[in-house]
Amino acid sequence: MRTIMMDVDGVLVCGRPQDGAHLFTDLKQDLGIPPDVLQREFFRPRWSAIVTGQKALVPELSEVLAVIAPTVSAEALIDYWFVNDSRINQDVLRAIGELRAAGDRVYLATNQEHMRANYLMTDMGLEGHVDGIFYSAVLGHRKPSNEFYTLATEAAGTPPESIVLIDDTQDNVLAARDFGWNAVHWRPGMTLSGELAAFTS
Repeated sequence: MRTIMMDVDGVLVCGRPQDGAHLFTDLKQDLGIPPDVLQREFFRPRWSAIVTGQKALVPELSEVLAVIAPTVSAEALIDYWFVNDSRINQDVLRAIGELRAAGDRVYLATNQEHMRANYLMTDMGLEGHVDGIFYSAVLGHRKPSNEFYTLATEAAGTPPESIVLIDDTQDNVLAARDFGWNAVHWRPGMTLSGELAAFTS
């Protein structure tokens, strides 16, 4: 039995539901917030602490929006963000079902803060398609840190050599291999069954 660790963004979930474009493609048009300003004022200075569970999303985002977009609430931006980053790759989702039916365990292994992790599992219904989720805000560490792989391995209760990570970020893949996992650098056009064929149970 293999344990498959699936990255989320860029592998299983890819952009806006209607066209797959980046979630903030129309952010300035829709909410009046330039994406580069949001990156500069929120994501660059604050995201690392949020995604590793040290700080909460809503108060951090509220502080920033009070300065850069006073008429937009944190809740409104979060709703916009989550809805516009929810396009599920149906081919990957079907392949996950086939893997589980064949006896493999499949987990999400992802850098997420608490609210979006819950949204992925409950609102998007992914909890019904995987065996669980290991995410950075709960673990206190994000990929590609060694601690992320250590804690995920312990939580999965399986030897590192039985784990295969599917991830679209090369640094995460290389770190996973250094830790002892198998790993696939996911790119457009790949199929899950094709890539996993090289890794026997």
